[in-house]
Order: sequence, then structure tokens, then C-alpha cells
Amino acid sequence: MNIWRAAADLATAGTQGALATIARARGSTPVPAGTKMLVGPEGRLLGSVGGGCVEADVIGAALDAQAHRRPALVTHHLNADLAGDLGLSCGGTVDIFVEPLLADQAYLRVLETVATSESGLVRTATEWRNGPVKTFEALPLVAIRGAAATLTRDRRFMEERLAPAPRVLVFGAGHVGGAIARAASAAGFRVVVIDDRPEYADPARFDPGAVVLAADVATALVRYPLTEADAVVIATRGHRNDAEILERVATSAAGYVGLLGSRRKKIVVTRGLKAAGVPAKSLQRVRVPVGLPIGAVTPEEIAVSVVAELIGWRRGER
Repeated sequence: MNIWRAAADLATAGTQGALATIARARGSTPVPAGTKMLVGPEGRLLGSVGGGCVEADVIGAALDAQAHRRPALVTHHLNADLAGDLGLSCGGTVDIFVEPLLADQAYLRVLETVATSESGLVRTATEWRNGPVKTFEALPLVAIRGAAATLTRDRRFMEERLAPAPRVLVFGAGHVGGAIARAASAAGFRVVVIDDRPEYADPARFDPGAVVLAADVATALVRYPLTEADAVVIATRGHRNDAEILERVATSAAGYVGLLGSRRKKIVVTRGLKAAGVPAKSLQRVRVPVGLPIGAVTPEEIAVSVVAELIGWRRGER
């Protein structure tokens, strides 16, 4: 669930709550800057800022922030002994900003805006003398640079740069394609499922956050032009459909293109596409077989292998 949406709902309902954010992380830490945890009247509701006593202290600070209606900036030093006891990475320092969720109209407007926005800059004052101070500035994606969250040099503001999660277009809504789509949604990707068979392109078969489109590849690519931040996974019902889609996406700007199938399938499909004039360089970047080589057999296992590779691509590891 979108943690901003959950925070906005909590504040709108007038329920006591607090939002904890890793405002700055230095050294080796268990979670990166920008990670969030939502705390309710009885403790953690959603997300995590690292677990162990770090999280216990932050929950305590969140309950105090709720009670006194003022934010707090908590610093934790993860020395080797503490980290070893908790099973965490050692040697790092995290600054965690804890803000109470207040039914202030200006504050609520920012929460609501961020819950539905894809990119922008959120600035939150670390001290609230006359009520909450939180602003949102919409920015184009190309303007979003730097860490997901940071503190200003004077520590007076936490700044958060919001960018949308990578988008994965899954062509083919059969057993394997459906499993890949569901696993990708669970891993935090924005998912678009495309199949030209309406009975397969049924939104009821997928997570509520997934977009499901009953269309051919040409229509899909007009609706969703590919960028380098997009991934494409082709898992249709046969070589012919795969080849038609691959012909269109191999030369696209997509940052990741994967094709379900064997190495032999790659040879057969790419041979035909080369003959049709698709540049060899474009075909060489296609990942076939798609996914990590873990011996996957079932649709669910294949989905794990594919999404693991997608995560590696997202994090710049593969």
C-alpha cells in the first residue's frame, strides 16, 4: 500500500499517528534514506526503518510525537556490537525524522498531493513552532536528482525527492505472465499487463495497482511509449506473437527487454528478426532466457527468477 496514502487517510480520519522517515543515512546502514514507517496509536502499522531496537526507539519517539503534536529528529549510531546483536549492517549512522500526523488543512493537502503524484520535491521543517510546515513542488522527472531524502546543512529541513518506481510492461497474461505481473507488483514496480485476449486481460486476475490492457502491441506502445526507465517482459502464447512484439521493442528506449523461452528460441526468433531488418545490436541486448538461472519450473518460480533479475536491473547490479 502507498504509505503516503495511508498517512493521509489516518490524518484525515483524525486518528493519532506519526510518520518516520530515514532523513539521512551515512556509512553502512540496513535501509536507505527515504525509507518510511507509519506508526499508529499502538505501534507500527506499515513499513520499517530497520528493525531491532532502532525501530523500537523510533516507535517510542513516534508515540511521543503523537502525544505532544511536535516532530523529533532522532539519530542512531550503529556500532559493530549493536549491529551484530541486531543482525544489521554495522558502522553507519541514521537520522530519522518523526512527524505527527495532524488534521491541519495545509498539511493534509500536501499528504494528499504526494499520495497521487509521481515526481516532485517535498520539504518538511524539522521544528514546528506554529503548526506543521510541509510543502510540495511538482518537478519533471529529469529534474529529480540526488538521494531520496536528505537534511539541509542547517538541519532545519528534510528534503525528499520523489520519483516513480520503474514501470514493467508484461506482454502476455497467461499463467507465467500473470505470475510475473503479480510478483513485480509485490516488489514495488508499476505494472502494465497487455494481452490481446480480453478473457486473459481481466483486471480481476491481478493486483488492484496493476494496469490491465486488452490490446495488441501497436496500441499498447502508443498508450505507453517506452523510456529508459521502463522494462519489458515478453511472455506470450507463441513464437509468432513474441517475434511481433520483440520487433517493436528491441529497438525502443526500454532499459530492460526480456523474452521468456530457451536459448534455442532466441536463435529462431532473432534469426527471423535479423532477416526482417532489426539491427543485430538491438537483438543482442534482449535477455533470453529471461530471469536468473535458478532452475525455475513452475510459473511462480519463473516469476521469482524474472523479478529478481528486474530488481538487479533496477538497482544497477545487472
